[in-house]
Amino acid sequence: MGRKLRMGMVGGGPTSFIGPVHRTAAALDGEIELVCGAFSNHAENSKETGRSLYLNPDRVYGSYAEMFEKERKIPRDQRIDFVSVVTPNHLHFEPCKIALENGFHVIVDKPLAFSLAEAKTLRKIVVKTGLILALTHTYTGYPMVKEARNFIKAGKLGAVRKVFVEYSQGWLSTSLEKTGNVQASWRTDPRQSGMGGAIGDIGTHAANLAEYITRAKINEVCASLNTIVKDRKLDDDSSMLIRFDNGGSGVLLATQVAAGEENDLTIRVYGEKGGLEWRQEEPNTLVIKWHGQPKEIRRAGWAYLSGEAKNYIRTPPGHPEGYLEAFANIYRSFTRAVRDYKPGKKIEAAKYDFPDVDDGVQGMAFVEAVVRSNTSSKKWVGLKTQ
Repeated sequence: MGRKLRMGMVGGGPTSFIGPVHRTAAALDGEIELVCGAFSNHAENSKETGRSLYLNPDRVYGSYAEMFEKERKIPRDQRIDFVSVVTPNHLHFEPCKIALENGFHVIVDKPLAFSLAEAKTLRKIVVKTGLILALTHTYTGYPMVKEARNFIKAGKLGAVRKVFVEYSQGWLSTSLEKTGNVQASWRTDPRQSGMGGAIGDIGTHAANLAEYITRAKINEVCASLNTIVKDRKLDDDSSMLIRFDNGGSGVLLATQVAAGEENDLTIRVYGEKGGLEWRQEEPNTLVIKWHGQPKEIRRAGWAYLSGEAKNYIRTPPGHPEGYLEAFANIYRSFTRAVRDYKPGKKIEAAKYDFPDVDDGVQGMAFVEAVVRSNTSSKKWVGLKTQ
């Protein structure tokens, strides 16, 4: 395929935070061209966004249903190859479903869907169609996260015993949703966000990061959810014990009321021989801690890193790469898979290294288990992924 991939977008209109992030990430490697979109459920807002992006007005649609209906009638050498879904949580399922049913690959912002039932339905559709669905669990895109994953895969720490993962933000320390802040409003509304507040918004990132680095799945949780800010309808603080299917255990904390914190996602993993630590606010550094030996500092950009890390580094040492590049790395992996796609040939996401529909189901099962655990008299609650 000697051309750029053509992308459509659902969501990402005038008030969107994540839409521009996706558009920037998709454009970073020069492999993707945005050609159409249904950017809002208000037709005029969609048109406004289309004008600001200099798109052909005929391919700026008033709804995603209209977009898929018209795009599938366009000749194959002109229609979109895939769609990027960047709406609030409650509007993930339907456009993903319709896109897949119309033959388009999908990349969707996390979480995969509004509920576990919706996530499982999308998995069935992906299996049936054979099309590709990628999920933007951003933090798996950082090169030094990939270095950590490879370090554990190579057995350098021995068997993983303990994981501590914490995601602390402070932006919802007050009733921001009552001030007209769009991002706060939908994230704290169970009709749009789903059954999880902080646990669904950032707790799923923490869980996914722990699973990605350790190559193990969380299969049980013992959780406590809290709503700190008065009259808030969803949790804004959580803490839990977690168990992995490889026998390891850990602690996961996710809070959006840690006043003074920005976006502090931190993970520490301990094996038989030592441990490692990575922080999203200092993403180019990976700390290795050896038992009885000095600590080791690994930095992005150097030749001593694993191939898994070097494949996703764009700049020399000391030139920071961050959030947008991590997002772009997921788009890069997804793009490679789409280019290799052939009808009837199964694409293995693990080969291309991007989060897929199974990760999405796992994330929704995690949220559902945490909520059940919080209200259950049982000490431990298992994840229901099947």
